[in-house]
Amino acid sequence: MTTAETDTEVYLDYQSAKPVDPRVVEAMHPYFFEQFGNPSSLHLEGDRATKILEKCREEIARFIGASPKEILFTSGATESNNLALIGYAMRNKRKGDHIIISEVEHISIHNIAKYLERNGFEISKVPVDQYGRVDPKKLENRITEKTILASIGYGSNEVGTIQPMETICQILKNRGIAIHTDAVAAEGLVPIDVNEVPVDLMSLSSNDIYGPKGLGALYLRKGAGIMPIIMGGGQERGLRSGTENIAAIVGMAEAARIARDEMSEEAERLSGYRDRLIAGVLERIPKAYLNGHPTERLPNNAHFRFEAVEGESLMLSLKDKGVSASTGSACTSKTLEPSHTLVACGLLHEEAHGSLEFTFGRFNKESDVDRILEVLPGILERLRGLSPLYERS
Repeated sequence: MTTAETDTEVYLDYQSAKPVDPRVVEAMHPYFFEQFGNPSSLHLEGDRATKILEKCREEIARFIGASPKEILFTSGATESNNLALIGYAMRNKRKGDHIIISEVEHISIHNIAKYLERNGFEISKVPVDQYGRVDPKKLENRITEKTILASIGYGSNEVGTIQPMETICQILKNRGIAIHTDAVAAEGLVPIDVNEVPVDLMSLSSNDIYGPKGLGALYLRKGAGIMPIIMGGGQERGLRSGTENIAAIVGMAEAARIARDEMSEEAERLSGYRDRLIAGVLERIPKAYLNGHPTERLPNNAHFRFEAVEGESLMLSLKDKGVSASTGSACTSKTLEPSHTLVACGLLHEEAHGSLEFTFGRFNKESDVDRILEVLPGILERLRGLSPLYERS
């Protein structure tokens, strides 16, 4: 598989969407035509579907060091986030009505928090430093007697910063507070083990490990009670009704197996591309800055801001050169507002608007870095020449 249709096209927006690995497609194929049974059926086809469903559940559990009984399948990470936060909050409202999130959570978490706020819960947001990292002491200061849950993303889908999850978990566990993490940006790129980072709930996505879109999973630690938010036939232990999408589940399981086996080698390769791109951009382009933590960051993420240039203009200019990049979260890119993550990191609105995100993936090559370093300086030079805000040093 190549990165694009032609030799000159380069895809560097793996955070927003990933292709399905051909090995995953091959594993899924029989479950569209030959083994198409419904696990809820009592006949032989149903029994076969149940066996493959539980085998896949074991594979996803193995991916994060969990028990198969702690894995629920959903339609994707957004549903997993909803089930985790709303389900836990409603089930445990008698214990308290206060929930903590960080200021740099994915937009889905922010919108779920708004929903819970409208339904009687109090929401506190933990600020981050200039790199987008949560200060554990500030998190601890926001805990009250009514705090029942905190949601802190494992790694930023925008600036790539990895949170100090072990310390965060220790603080919350010592206070008896449940912890949820949206691990979508980090899964398959860094090792995640729920025995070492003892979160109570974790959202996972199939496509973010090169599986099919439209499927996700929620890790639910034994003893962490939630209330279902989708009513129906009682599948997934009554916590997520709806006929299981066996073909997609097989795909996610195969994607998890591949990611587990190849993660170390792939992370090393991608971090090499990332570091070379970062060094090249900062060396060749004046008044260019790296967003996110310089070292505690995802191996595939290079996020920049450029003075006196808008990210949208940069992205469209790169598009003309056959390069796909992003100005921020794919889930918020249709708005005119600056990234809430970048603003939380202390950037001014005009600085946040001048940001550009490159995320590498499994099918990138060294030549893709060469292509960016070839075209990006000229694009910046042209756009800055049109900008009355840019002052040459």
